Amino acid sequence: MGTRPLLNRRLAGMGTTIFAEMSALATATGSINLGQGFPDTDGPAEIAQAAADAVLAGRGNQYPPGPGIPELRSAIAEHQQRFRGLAYDPDTEVLVTAGATEAIAAALLALLEPGDEVIALEPFYDSYAACIAMAGAVRVPLTLRAPDFRPDLERLRALVTPRTRLLLLNSPHNPTGLVLSADELAAIAALAVEHDLLVVTDEVYEHLVFSGAHHPIAALPGMRERTVSISSAGKTFSFTGWKVGWVTGSAPLVAAVRTAKQYLTYVSAGPFQYAVADALRLPDDYFDGFRADLLRKRDLLADGLSAAGFRVFRPEGTYFITTDITPLGEKDGIEFCRALPERCGVVAIPNVVFYDDTEAGRSLVRFTFCKQDEVLEEAVSRLGRL
Repeated sequence: MGTRPLLNRRLAGMGTTIFAEMSALATATGSINLGQGFPDTDGPAEIAQAAADAVLAGRGNQYPPGPGIPELRSAIAEHQQRFRGLAYDPDTEVLVTAGATEAIAAALLALLEPGDEVIALEPFYDSYAACIAMAGAVRVPLTLRAPDFRPDLERLRALVTPRTRLLLLNSPHNPTGLVLSADELAAIAALAVEHDLLVVTDEVYEHLVFSGAHHPIAALPGMRERTVSISSAGKTFSFTGWKVGWVTGSAPLVAAVRTAKQYLTYVSAGPFQYAVADALRLPDDYFDGFRADLLRKRDLLADGLSAAGFRVFRPEGTYFITTDITPLGEKDGIEFCRALPERCGVVAIPNVVFYDDTEAGRSLVRFTFCKQDEVLEEAVSRLGRL
């Protein structure tokens, strides 16, 4: 094998994710895991029953159609029309994926050539960096800075070069909780049209907006034909292990993404696709109640973190809270998070792992609040020891 490293050099430095490290630490120390973003209760019982019924009835136990079962593609198109006012053809403009993570990977692998530049909101979810690297492209961060994490639109314009191919958006934004405003999205859309850029937008937290509203950039003038919109069932319905996501966009864009996707998983989650089709058709009461419940949990944890001495940046959306540990006399988020389980039995994630500009994220730490009330209350009690 010689002296050449075994790992593709594009993935150098992208070994075990911080989520795996911190979740293992939570298990080893018996700590409350407020690091990785998964709920500790399942979603609606009737949707779980629909999945069980599909398995027992033999629906989806063998390979489903490559683009996804027709029932789910139709439900996704209905959802986009119902909540976003966007019309998509379920046969040519909708693609079912193995979660939003595969949708992002397939989109970037399909649409990028080596050397292309991708402007992404920093801090960025770790799979973005990995997928851009696997495509041989170059990530160009637009850094969101505390306390409000608003994008610097003049800086964004300055980052565009002749090599810029694609804008990678995430709103509501993980980990900061930013929700891009209508004016910000209009400015970004105008820039994309002016420079003929593609846009890939990760909207998995679209139903978890606490301030303002979620505005799909695909609805803006000139954007439908250049935007790949991504969402998933995991966050909205609290079945993260099912890994059912989707892409919507113009037929040529979806065909391109499907070409890459078919060589990744080909298909996945057969029976769960039937259940997710039912979930997307749940009444408004479900979506309103889901958001209200998470808003209450957000405030429970945010108040507790403030009382414990953190500087808290209360999020506009998602189910994560970013905090600054400087008021606690701390400076290094990684050291803080590695010591936190032993200090008080709680696990969090250091935001710096989502940054290229490490100084911008060094003292920031992320907690998730998609947990049962009693778990959050116990975590707040433990964090009070700080």
